[in-house]
Amino acid sequence: MAEIIDGKALSAALKEDIAVEAKKFEDTYGRKVGLAVVKVGNNPASEVYVRNKIIACEKVGVRSFSHNLPEDENEADLLALIDALNADPEVDGILVQLPLPAHINEKKVLARIRPEKDADGFHVMNAGGLMLGLPCTKPCTPAGIIELIKSTGAKIAGKNAVVIGRSNIVGKPCAMLLLAENATVTICHSRTADLKSHTRNADILVAAVGIKEFVTGDMIKPGAIVIDVGMNRADGKLYGDVNFPEAEKVAGYITPVPGGVGPMTVTMLLKNTVEAAFRCKESKEN
Repeated sequence: MAEIIDGKALSAALKEDIAVEAKKFEDTYGRKVGLAVVKVGNNPASEVYVRNKIIACEKVGVRSFSHNLPEDENEADLLALIDALNADPEVDGILVQLPLPAHINEKKVLARIRPEKDADGFHVMNAGGLMLGLPCTKPCTPAGIIELIKSTGAKIAGKNAVVIGRSNIVGKPCAMLLLAENATVTICHSRTADLKSHTRNADILVAAVGIKEFVTGDMIKPGAIVIDVGMNRADGKLYGDVNFPEAEKVAGYITPVPGGVGPMTVTMLLKNTVEAAFRCKESKEN
């Protein structure tokens, strides 16, 4: 049976370190680290995510600025708000909760956030920095995935890693981070021919395809590290992209859903914000 990778426990441990750094910033510069969270509309899932992020901020000593906008918010007004947050010296990180309503151009909004305040790591400058191996803000979920893998004690270098999923938020950046750790990386997706031939060779398997229980036990290499990024709701329950009962019998390590990747995403958001605060102050002093 696989050993469960406890994302909640790892998240709690990392938050203790983040709280220490946040306090150090406050003691040094006379104010708290600030994170602005912008939500447009009343998407139920977004409501939960934003509430969790605000609670997490409070626990580590980060000040949160919450902006809850109506569903019919004008795009120009949203961009004006982002401009104001970019200019606000109390705000170190900006997060715009996705998805946005259909009448708002998501790419334009994300591009408007200053790269150094991009807490999610979605700005094209940060995405380009990740591709080129330059210093940048890393996307929260992929960065959390790397921490989860490392928590097993296994070395990533030299291992065969397969990422199922090619999104700009998880799949592609996760592959880049695994490459940076010297893994040999294969990116697959729902249309990959003979997918099993790839996944059965994976020492590390990251499932981020967005399909309920897409990865079955016979697709997993015995002893592999399996990271399940899926958050699929059906029958009033939450399911991952991995068939957990089957996978648990084959894998060496596996993340549960919920309680695996999810807690780490919020934690890495806080880490990004605190690091951004220090970078900004240090760059001004130099």
